[in-house]
Amino acid sequence: MISILRNKFPKAKLIEVNDVSGGCGAMFEINVVAPEFKGLNTIKQHRLINEALKEEIKDMHGVRIYTSVPES
Repeated sequence: MISILRNKFPKAKLIEVNDVSGGCGAMFEINVVAPEFKGLNTIKQHRLINEALKEEIKDMHGVRIYTSVPES
């Protein structure tokens, strides 16, 4: 998933993907800090993540997404 996100957000300052399900791969937490989110509300930012990872997300029980724009 990290490589997919790196390709989608090449200018990202931070991309983290953590399995928070205790190791079974059912629940993930994703954190992306990228200038590509500038001017987008949170819903639109999360939609970009969902679109990039749509194949991976459909096999998960749940996903928590955190996004932000890097500070200047």
